[in-house]
Amino acid sequence: MSRYDPATLEPKWQAAWDEAGTFLATRSADKPKYYVLEMFPYPSGRIHIGHVRNYTMGDVIARYKLANGFNVLHPMGFDAFGMPAENAAMASGGHPADWTYQNIDTMVAQMKPLGFGLDWTRMFATCDPEYYGQQQALFLDFLEKGLVYRKNAVVNWDPVDMTVLANEQVIDGKGWRSGAEVERRELTQWFFRISDFSGELLDALDRLDDWPAKVKLMQANWIGRSRGLQFAFGLVEPTRGHDRVEVYTTRPDTLLGASFVGISPDHPIAKELEAHDPKVAEFCALARKGGTTEEAIEKAEKLGFDTGLRVRHPFDTAWELPVYIANFILMDYGTGAIFGCPAHDQRDLDFARKYHLPVISTFVPLRGEHVTPEDGGAAYVPPKSETVRWTLPFAWDEEATGETAIEAAIAFCESKGVGHGVTKFRLRDWGLSRQRYWGCPIPVVHCADCGVVPEKKENLPVELPKDVGFDVPGNPLDRHPTWRDTPCPRCGKPAKRETDTMDTFVDSSWYFARFTAPHAATPTDMAEAAYWMNVDQYIGGIEHAILHLLYSRFFARAMQICGHLPEKSIEPFDALFTQGMVTHAIYQTRDEAGRPVYHFPEEVELRDGKAFLKDGTEAEIIPSAKMSKSKKNVVDPVNIIETYGADTARWFVLSDSPPERDVEWTAAGAEATNKHLARVHRIATDIAASTEEGSPEADEALLREMHKTIFDVTNGIESFGFNAAIAKLYAFTNTLQKSQAGSAAKRSAMKTLAQLMSPMTPHLAEEIWAMLGGAGLVANAPWPKADEAMLVSDTVTLPIQINGKRRSEITVPRDAAKEEVEKIALADDAVVKALAGGQPKKLIVVPGRIVNVVV
Repeated sequence: MSRYDPATLEPKWQAAWDEAGTFLATRSADKPKYYVLEMFPYPSGRIHIGHVRNYTMGDVIARYKLANGFNVLHPMGFDAFGMPAENAAMASGGHPADWTYQNIDTMVAQMKPLGFGLDWTRMFATCDPEYYGQQQALFLDFLEKGLVYRKNAVVNWDPVDMTVLANEQVIDGKGWRSGAEVERRELTQWFFRISDFSGELLDALDRLDDWPAKVKLMQANWIGRSRGLQFAFGLVEPTRGHDRVEVYTTRPDTLLGASFVGISPDHPIAKELEAHDPKVAEFCALARKGGTTEEAIEKAEKLGFDTGLRVRHPFDTAWELPVYIANFILMDYGTGAIFGCPAHDQRDLDFARKYHLPVISTFVPLRGEHVTPEDGGAAYVPPKSETVRWTLPFAWDEEATGETAIEAAIAFCESKGVGHGVTKFRLRDWGLSRQRYWGCPIPVVHCADCGVVPEKKENLPVELPKDVGFDVPGNPLDRHPTWRDTPCPRCGKPAKRETDTMDTFVDSSWYFARFTAPHAATPTDMAEAAYWMNVDQYIGGIEHAILHLLYSRFFARAMQICGHLPEKSIEPFDALFTQGMVTHAIYQTRDEAGRPVYHFPEEVELRDGKAFLKDGTEAEIIPSAKMSKSKKNVVDPVNIIETYGADTARWFVLSDSPPERDVEWTAAGAEATNKHLARVHRIATDIAASTEEGSPEADEALLREMHKTIFDVTNGIESFGFNAAIAKLYAFTNTLQKSQAGSAAKRSAMKTLAQLMSPMTPHLAEEIWAMLGGAGLVANAPWPKADEAMLVSDTVTLPIQINGKRRSEITVPRDAAKEEVEKIALADDAVVKALAGGQPKKLIVVPGRIVNVVV
């Protein structure tokens, strides 16, 4: 009897797949295509068990579709630009490229032993000049079509890393890498016109039927369509060319509760005052210290500066409101100005109380007690759908919902010539400029005579220079004259390259299209893109639900406009699945100062539910926490493969939990999985050596179970119920082991089991397939089809209820007459015991459902 030895059989079958070119994707008119893609990783140095789960899910789908006759594209690449590589270079004195490519080599060497069915010939990293040169070509095409532009904008500025940060890179008002207090700074930046597509991006979500509802809701909220009123407050005394303050509000129904007008420190009026008043300049400088994220603004202390300007209320020219410069107003939201209604906005109320401004309620709850803000209560902000009692209505009944009142207020204001109703979106244009080295260079040149000049496409890629240093803060490209200084592509005179590089979200916003033709001389090959696109199944974490997916949707539209994708691909991902995380217990002790000291799982021995270090010290167990290198609760897949084999890792991450939920990795679970796979191997070995004959009844019973398993596993894979499919495979393994069927029936069932396990445990499946004489590779074998006739059982199991409680069950022929079912039920031990020699008061048979006995 051969022993299950993953260390031997797994490399053997990986070599066989490579030799056969099993997973090479080539365009073919003879087969339907299927494109499965997992969000590609950042090359941080080592893969973790979460990667294993993510890529195994995609691999199951890819192998299953291959077995079902599809021409499958399943590629892999690396999202390789960004700050971590620069930080590593600063720390080590090396170059970001060296660090990045070394990590890619390491991660590929870790991935390949897992047996993923990937077309490795299509692999690229976004820091490859071949890739980012085509990204630069896309930029130039977008520029020509007006999809990218340059303007002054207020940005998050990290004064230590000396770079612009995206809102998501500002944590509690600090830079995510440096920890420095983020400042607002106005810089000239490049922007994609994603806001032009706001309505289309929002409306198209309704057509993404195979996307998770929560992801679509998150995107809808981020795009943020709102209906409101745009109008102006007239200045009592115009100032240097300004006679009004334009405001956009989504709550025009609260205009009668206005008590002040607020403007951004970057509003034109504030800038005009700042230029002539040192006190205004001092305040604006202070206000710009905070970040531009909503979180940063909400957490920051609300500060205001009374400009001395006053505006007239549009409904009453005698009603004047003060104009404040406020640090919680951003210039790129709405008009950069608001009116404050403290009674119905908590932020406005905090501001009003700080600066002793009036608080005027315009509505109160319809029922119940309520302490008004005027009397010290909180701002009253009910849902817009709630009916309230309006104390100061001006265009509707005394009782109405906010939604009704808003529309009525817009109509009333329009009838009075006070502004007009408009629809706006929360989504702002995408600022792509980053002041750092390790990113895709923006392919434009700044010429004193010609202005901003696009680089010629024949000069692409504009490659990053390799001879840079990171000993001085800031962007090394600014300090590299031989790279920065270049002839103008238009006039030939001395000019300077753009030294900003692109946001790394750009790199990941079109890689899915590049995979269709990764070595094409243009961003895409339209014939290949027309064949392979769209991505049929996209898999990745919920943390990318908004920006990456939203930017990719914009890029697909922009690429279609520029002739790089077919029209069908403006929505690039037909189906999306967001997987849960892999968690693990944290093991910690305390040092002499009481600070936590963390320990890797391999440093701990578990005994009777407790954890002990090698020296006998007991460690505290924090269960099922997100894996974190800092907490050392990470599991290295390389160690798992060396100990148990790749198939054990693959099976376990799929079996223990629904794929959309978190799964906890435990050593006990991995060991149990390994024992099960060894058992499957042993059963197959026994069947291969068997020549026993079975009874026709036993053979038929086994084959019926086999076809039921085919049906259930197929449905499980199709619905992403991998754990449910594996549960069926466990059950069928038990059936097969206990079956009294003959060797021929068992061989057929075992080969089918190998095929059904192949997407999850491909190496073991190949070994069993070969052991039992299967033709070729099981990876290429057609997926088994369930015989519908075999799915219909000749018998049915009926529960027996005695006095309303389930006490037993009986198995009867499916076509048994009612009288026959009654006889079988009355002979059941539980019924006989309950009757104690008597007769039932009632005996009710519901055919095919249940038997009720009343005694």
